[in-house]
Amino acid sequence: MSSTSKEPGFQHALLTFAAIVSVIGVGLFHLQTSLHSLMLICLIVGAGSALILGYSYKDIHQAMNNGIKTALSAIYIFILIGVVIAAFIESGTLATLVYYGISFIDPVFFLPAGLILCSLMSLATGTSWGTVGTAGVVLMSIGACMGLPLPLIAGMVISGACFGDKMSPVSDTTNLSAMSSKTSLYAHIKSMSYTTGPVYLICLAIFTWLGMGYSSNTMPTQHLNTLMVTLENHFSLSLITLLPLLVMLVLSVRQVAAEVAMVAATATAVLLALLLQGTDISTVLNSLFNGGSVQTGVEQLDSLLSRGGINSMMGTLSLSLMALALGGILDRFGFLRVLITGVVRRVKRRASLVATTIISVFFGNLAMGEAYMSIILGGQLFGDSYDARQIDRSVMSRSLEEGATLTTALIPWTTGGAFFAATLGVPVLDYAPWALLNWINPLVSIVFAYMGIALFRSKVVKDNAQASQIER
Repeated sequence: MSSTSKEPGFQHALLTFAAIVSVIGVGLFHLQTSLHSLMLICLIVGAGSALILGYSYKDIHQAMNNGIKTALSAIYIFILIGVVIAAFIESGTLATLVYYGISFIDPVFFLPAGLILCSLMSLATGTSWGTVGTAGVVLMSIGACMGLPLPLIAGMVISGACFGDKMSPVSDTTNLSAMSSKTSLYAHIKSMSYTTGPVYLICLAIFTWLGMGYSSNTMPTQHLNTLMVTLENHFSLSLITLLPLLVMLVLSVRQVAAEVAMVAATATAVLLALLLQGTDISTVLNSLFNGGSVQTGVEQLDSLLSRGGINSMMGTLSLSLMALALGGILDRFGFLRVLITGVVRRVKRRASLVATTIISVFFGNLAMGEAYMSIILGGQLFGDSYDARQIDRSVMSRSLEEGATLTTALIPWTTGGAFFAATLGVPVLDYAPWALLNWINPLVSIVFAYMGIALFRSKVVKDNAQASQIER
């Protein structure tokens, strides 16, 4: 590190952040430029700002590397989800799920049933990514066959997957938020239930109401039969083809590492493709990279069965790597820390601190492209402020999750937003209005804070109050 290096001032940090947001905003919405190119420009802006402070290229390079290192596990999962989808296509797992889904699910109940399914699966496994990459892909296919809008289906899937991930005791972000806030895991989950529980019921009611609007969307019998017969002709369909999905679910519930569960599910699917579907080994292995390539002659099914593979995730992966590298610069050299600290000093009301926490970590996601860094940084910056205002730290941990975990799905260049868009085949800005839980939950939490609802006092304050009553 150079001896002339220093931490940025508030105005310097604000100008740097404003420049980055402006580049993305103008380029994405006005010029309609590639997000990859915009993130490259943002990297140059961030690096240039660090050079002005006196840091060397070596310092900047190391900060970029550290930013990427924080999300290495997510990057591995990124690649493996593409592999899992391709393997599930070749094994007939996806075809079987679509076949039975079309047979038994009614369009009226599709949205609420899908929301509950994704919620339970994500709650059990602790991963929204795994849920979106498996159940989400299937639900997108079934819903498309029923004539439901793809952005609406994607929003429902993401709402359910993020609810389960947020509330699951085996979720990495749930544990990270509790740890960063120095509160217990179950105090954190209990605190979240006060705001997320009512919002979930609201989302369930809205999706049920929306589903009723598609009561007439039942497909013509002839088209339905064509799809089912075509699937029967191209795949050997039976319950055994669901074995790869079962393997992944069982291992996930047993808290086996996500990467291990995905590899085991892929290996099971590959064996089924070879032994049950009669696919040759070279076709199967090539599909793991290039994705499925089943040609049925029915456009709807061909679109469904020609996806996945490592190659399909490369564009998304490169975008995430650049966003993480930028996040490493903004974190290492204090740009976001100085900005948030300057804002916190101006906060007086207890409810305003909750709102500031949620908004700050949301902007952390905008800048750093990943919820992990936003949660850790938020825990470091806001802890003393919550103690000073006698607010229990479980309120802070809840606010970190609602501002960071939920909003990553709403930002195109975060690892979560990029992954969901690539996996479901729907741009973030298209599905974002329908990802109801992800944007309603933070808003409700802020409203509740100003109403004094679930704004718990710290345990020390409670103990002192009880001691005073005993003395009297």
